[in-house]
Amino acid sequence: MSGLIRWKWRDLMVSSINSATLGISMARLTEGLLSRREWRAIGGQAPSRTDAGAITPAWDGLLPGQVALVGAGPGDPELMTLKAWRMLNAADAVVYDRLVGDEILAQLPMHCERYYVGKACGNHSVPQDEIGALMVRLAKEGMRVVRLKGGDPGIFGRMGEELAALDEAGITRHVVPGITAAAGAAASLGMPLTDRAHAQRLRFVTAQLCSRNDQPEWQQLAHRDETLLFYMGLNRLDTICDELQRHGLPSDWPMMLVANASLPEQQALHGTLGDMVARLAECPLPTPCLIIVGSVCEMAAGRDLVMAAAMAHSSEREACVA
Repeated sequence: MSGLIRWKWRDLMVSSINSATLGISMARLTEGLLSRREWRAIGGQAPSRTDAGAITPAWDGLLPGQVALVGAGPGDPELMTLKAWRMLNAADAVVYDRLVGDEILAQLPMHCERYYVGKACGNHSVPQDEIGALMVRLAKEGMRVVRLKGGDPGIFGRMGEELAALDEAGITRHVVPGITAAAGAAASLGMPLTDRAHAQRLRFVTAQLCSRNDQPEWQQLAHRDETLLFYMGLNRLDTICDELQRHGLPSDWPMMLVANASLPEQQALHGTLGDMVARLAECPLPTPCLIIVGSVCEMAAGRDLVMAAAMAHSSEREACVA
């Protein structure tokens, strides 16, 4: 392997750490325990993050008085973007939703203030206009504010309403996209959402419409050459199944329910438009739950069968060896 130099991380660390750099690191750690409010109270200036551009020097970061709408992804902290983590690391206040997991919250800076504004079906802890007012107030106090939302803030995340509130107040804002639940669920299942042989189109649909009388255009959704992703629709599963069949899809058309997408506790339930309501009654799933409709579901179901057979064969071989 002439011409190649192999660097060992341990050797690199040993050669680069000395008493001076260790002292700087300890000083940064100690300073990080004080909040920006506490620095103001003692008449001091909170330290700036000199390492913010260590990986991308051109990155401007999140400045005091600004707000970042950040997508936390489908749940797995490792699926968050590098920019999302940097925004969180710079934040003085985080306004977060119900779908942001404890593992992500545990990584917030110790000085960071936290504001829970989660919503569940029929239970909005904080009205949307108050969320906008909270972000504006924190920004005007000179805080670096992160509005942390599950999935992607631009996909059924009320991003438009929150941007409007910030724009009206003249607050500089950033938007950091995240992996939406549909992409996270499909990846963890090893299933494409589009496929040349199955689906040439993909639709994201919300089942939580503005009023109970509103209905999607079911005729436009009942196609065999596309994949449908219904968000926030578990309590309307019977309507979804009935209307898609009434507008042309067969009762044996494949569908899946996926709960806790991308997390270790992820659960998937395979079925069809004709039997999924009964299957869910037998095997209830928690919310949030994603509804996937389309022939791509057969690919995930087939892969599950192959994996189950492989695991059974492996267990038999281990038993024989024993």
